[in-house]
Amino acid sequence: MEYSPPPLFKQGASARAKMVFFALIALVLLSVDSHVRSLGMVRQVVSTALYPLQVAALAPRDAFRYVGGYFGSLSDLKEENAKLRLQQTIDARALQQGQQLLSENTHLRNLLDMKAQLPVKSVMGEILYDTRDPFTRKIMLDRGSQNGVEPGQPVIDHVGVVGQVTRVFPFASEVTLLSDKDQVIPVQVVRNGLRSVAYGRGQSNLLELRFMPTNADIQKDDVLVTSGIDGVYPPGLAVATVTQVENKADSFARIVCKPSAGIDRNRHLLILLTEHRPDPRPPEEQKHNARKQGLLQHAASRGGDPVEKQPEAPAPSKPSASVPR
Repeated sequence: MEYSPPPLFKQGASARAKMVFFALIALVLLSVDSHVRSLGMVRQVVSTALYPLQVAALAPRDAFRYVGGYFGSLSDLKEENAKLRLQQTIDARALQQGQQLLSENTHLRNLLDMKAQLPVKSVMGEILYDTRDPFTRKIMLDRGSQNGVEPGQPVIDHVGVVGQVTRVFPFASEVTLLSDKDQVIPVQVVRNGLRSVAYGRGQSNLLELRFMPTNADIQKDDVLVTSGIDGVYPPGLAVATVTQVENKADSFARIVCKPSAGIDRNRHLLILLTEHRPDPRPPEEQKHNARKQGLLQHAASRGGDPVEKQPEAPAPSKPSASVPR
């Protein structure tokens, strides 16, 4: 059975004839446009009329590209942000390490300069740790008897006195800081040469001048240095700065000082290899003599004539008379 189109579609020329006709028209138009160039205006009008249709036809493609580019850019931004945060952390750590190294380098240079200026030999030590006793102010250094360290030798930094070696081991040593409650150091006021003794105040990291009369010539911001009369600390080393002076009637003045050295900040210190001769007197007698000297100064400043009270001699016992039986 042969299929044939409906009678409506059989009207007119055949499809082959139509194709040939329109092909000839297209060739004629191409030839005319290439030689005469008279269809430019027509092309522009047609292009303008068809532009909305082109935009509408390309809208799905552009939307797909926009969505894909948005999510791609968002992923790239997240990845880049993570890399930048990691790099920022690395740079911050490197910056902190650089600042720490710069500070340590400056401190070591200052220690080397101080070491060159000292008249005695010294050895540099690094702080290992603080002692565990909460009621004392002591640190441990990585230098001991193998390095020539002995008990009683002073310890300083590039600013001033830090403390004194109290115990020595073969490869380490214990240093008692100036702020320890049992530590004392003879000092001298730079402004007028007045001598005194500074005592540690424990956890407050401060020093105190005890047994000073109320009319003593000591003012705020006075600089205290080692006097050198004890034979332990070389003279002229910075010790502290007076921060508070309170004069009370009929009593000693209350003088508080702040240490000049960084007793709680430094990592490297200098141990002066001096020959320390320990005082044969017990610590109780030393403290009693210091208090006695302060009392004498106070009495002399008030115009009195201090006389030390001597113990009374016991009365001689009378011989008992024998009673005859």
